[in-house]
Amino acid sequence: MIITKTPFRMSFFGGGTDFPDFFHEHTGAVISTTFDKYCYVHVRHLPAFFEYSTELSYSKTERVTSREEIKHPAIRECMKYLDLDHIRLTYEADLPARSGLGTSSSFASGMILAFYALQGKYIDKKRLADEAIYLERTLCQEVGGIQDQIAVAFGGFNRIDMNEDGYSVRPLIISPKRKQLFNENLLMFFTGFTRFSSEIQSSVQQSQKEKNKQLLEILSLVNEAENIFTDETKSLTEIGRLLDYTWKLKRGIAKEISTDSLDEIYHKAMQAGALGGKLLGAGGGGFFIFYVEEDKQEKVKESLKDLLLIPVKFENQGSEVIHYSPE
Repeated sequence: MIITKTPFRMSFFGGGTDFPDFFHEHTGAVISTTFDKYCYVHVRHLPAFFEYSTELSYSKTERVTSREEIKHPAIRECMKYLDLDHIRLTYEADLPARSGLGTSSSFASGMILAFYALQGKYIDKKRLADEAIYLERTLCQEVGGIQDQIAVAFGGFNRIDMNEDGYSVRPLIISPKRKQLFNENLLMFFTGFTRFSSEIQSSVQQSQKEKNKQLLEILSLVNEAENIFTDETKSLTEIGRLLDYTWKLKRGIAKEISTDSLDEIYHKAMQAGALGGKLLGAGGGGFFIFYVEEDKQEKVKESLKDLLLIPVKFENQGSEVIHYSPE
């Protein structure tokens, strides 16, 4: 029995610049962190007592006699890629899928890690990220960027830079006290809407050439944000205002990124004292984060009392095996 634990991620700056079509030409960069909400993948070989050869449990249950019958594309393609059969796999998570937290990439990373462990093999964080990208973007042909797979495999509060030669991951140099203050001033709310990221990502990709000006400005804000985070003489309130600015830029990339209902949520939070915020992920629903100083937090919570508030704490481990029992 193998159990892996993989965090979800929140991206603050640079979203949209992690599309290969963009960063191969212009470079790309994001600042993101993983936090203490996770998905868990349980994997073992299925004993040969059943009429089916593989059993999968996620939002649905599948029992099949061959890999080709598997409906879940990531599981099917991963089992084919790693030549695995006779598997029992169970997925569970702290937060819902299709909500802007990189959940599909967290699952992909956790599954790949579990499958390698089941075969008695070690895979490092770089290779795990690479194989999760390959699984989702090449084998499953899902549209999107590459930041999620990298973020959840490595874990931590990082700057990820991308260009035509590959990518690099660099932890932000920020004092523990300053990092904790930033964490404490973030409020995350569930909007109640979920959506398929790939549908929005496809729209973003189609409009990308027309929106390169906005994306180049979003890219430039990554350097500005890093400078604020790492300069102890600067107030983190500047990060809040920069979040507001980058959200307005992102909204202009594709109409699917926001809706009237989501705009109303954002307006209420800002009126109540938030300095800035953004939808996590591709947009269209899921989770909002807002930067709110302590003395304004109760007022913002009251203004959004109809939404579910999710407490979050940054984490540093990334995807890991938490139980290993060799068969």
